[in-house]
Amino acid sequence: MADNESSRRGDNDSPNHDRKRKWADRDRRNASRGGGRVQNGSRQSKKRNTGRTEHNSSQLDRRGRNETQQAKIKQQEEKGENERPALPAAFPPEEVEAEERRPKRKVAVMIGYSGTGYKGMQIDNKQKTIEGDLFNAFVAAGAISKANASDPKKSSLVRCARTDKGVHAAGNVVSLKLIIEEDDIVEKINSHLSEQIRVWGIQRTIGSFSCYQACDSRWYEYLIPTHSFLPPHPSSFIGKKLEEYAEKENDMQGYRNRQAEVANFWPDVEEKYIKPIFEALDDSIRPLVQEALYNVEAVDAPPGEDVLIEASIDDKSNKEAAEDEVKETIDTIKKNEPNLTLDTDGDGTRALPDGTVNQPALEEAIKTLKKAYLDAKKAYRISPERQARVQTALDNYLGTRKYHNYTVHKKFNDKSAQRYIKSFKVAPQPIIINDTEWLSLKVHGQSFMMHQIRKMVGMAALTVRCGTDPKIMEESFGNVVVRIPKAPGLGLLLERPVFDSYNEKQASQHGREKIDFNRFNKEIEEFKEREIYQRIFREEAQGNQFNTFFTHLDNYKDSQFLYLTSGGIGATKRARETKSTQQKFEEDSEDENASGGEG
Repeated sequence: MADNESSRRGDNDSPNHDRKRKWADRDRRNASRGGGRVQNGSRQSKKRNTGRTEHNSSQLDRRGRNETQQAKIKQQEEKGENERPALPAAFPPEEVEAEERRPKRKVAVMIGYSGTGYKGMQIDNKQKTIEGDLFNAFVAAGAISKANASDPKKSSLVRCARTDKGVHAAGNVVSLKLIIEEDDIVEKINSHLSEQIRVWGIQRTIGSFSCYQACDSRWYEYLIPTHSFLPPHPSSFIGKKLEEYAEKENDMQGYRNRQAEVANFWPDVEEKYIKPIFEALDDSIRPLVQEALYNVEAVDAPPGEDVLIEASIDDKSNKEAAEDEVKETIDTIKKNEPNLTLDTDGDGTRALPDGTVNQPALEEAIKTLKKAYLDAKKAYRISPERQARVQTALDNYLGTRKYHNYTVHKKFNDKSAQRYIKSFKVAPQPIIINDTEWLSLKVHGQSFMMHQIRKMVGMAALTVRCGTDPKIMEESFGNVVVRIPKAPGLGLLLERPVFDSYNEKQASQHGREKIDFNRFNKEIEEFKEREIYQRIFREEAQGNQFNTFFTHLDNYKDSQFLYLTSGGIGATKRARETKSTQQKFEEDSEDENASGGEG
């Protein structure tokens, strides 16, 4: 024991003590199995610390431990979590020294991926990211040497576009130095990747190439259900405010005109779908449900918080979201009826005392009504007039604009908030998947900041669905503060980056091939359909993220979204000024770097 303690102290005094400690730990494990490595001319003693032996004997055998660990890892990956280091551990010095030295070449790696379950594109040693898995595959395939395996900077890794958590890419590019002597290097790399990530091709570039600097522009696509453009329910908080401010500002006719093509949607839904359900309810339940469903302004924004509605609901399953909605409605009923008693054990067949209601029957009624509303929304098919309003809203983004309100941590006078949008188009023909109609929105711009596209879609959708005067979008580019919620990340994907200037100048001049995704169109389209589109449609069918997102916005009692009414930005400003100091609006608390962000 004294020799072992002395050895450990010596390791700690050495600059390489971490590596030596790993060897010592391995030696002790070997010794406990009857082996041992010769150190300083003598074999380690097999005698072990009694406490350690007793501890080891109480643990699972090696196979059991491995199975348990693998099950834990799988569960974490399904949730998008990852406790394992994202980068491979440093190889032992003897392996690095023994490795054959091979030339590295500067290359552009064209990739595609589904972002589901990943914490975004950019490499992070503590979280599961696209680059983390990609870099590991480079190492495993021998495209990155063992000497450079633990540090991406040694390979000059640069990404063209940094996508957010859960965001997909049919085409993206990373540039770095790789060993690409083998003809089947792409196949080897792909063999070490999940089906969610594919390398389309590896292209030699000039030595100074940076895919971020050389990129001229980027194409993004956003898929959104058409029911996202339906007006808020008239009894929702924002629905009432839209009517209230339209009348107050003498804009009722203008507001009605902007909602003309959907004016009959909610009256028809109430008459055809909701009224029969209400009429079938027990007399003791009907008034409670009606009050709870529509008296949603009872829910206030938490004091002191920036209620910038996040797509945190992305992480909820359909079942979890439905259960939360039912719980919120029950809580509202309890608040409205403090003397009400809920019978949690009854099955609805026995008589209950006055002032007592069967809770299971109440919950079932709420679920039935909420499902009816959701089914009615999914059955909606957008009209050409409504689709034209969506395109008109997107046209407001064309050209050079100040997008300080469309990202985080940016001020009006920040020059980096100025961005150029070349086009933003709605696909002419909607598509119907899983009984839900979808629109494809494609935006082409030079570059995008953190959350910019999701906020652009969010703003356009809100102005259309709320019948907002289009001038509000123009005002949002000015020297004002407009809090814009970002639409769910589920629908966003990077279509591909464009390198026209590099291809026409540097590539041609130095005899390099062009960086062109068109040669992989067939593979990319198959991948998009299988790993991106179907995943988006499936997740929305299971989780109803868009419905939850917009319904949550409609029902949130807070002043910051009053700019969507006929009162405009002034309505938000005036209402905010009347709030108490405890409810003072705070800046966005996200800690992401907007300057380097994409999407």
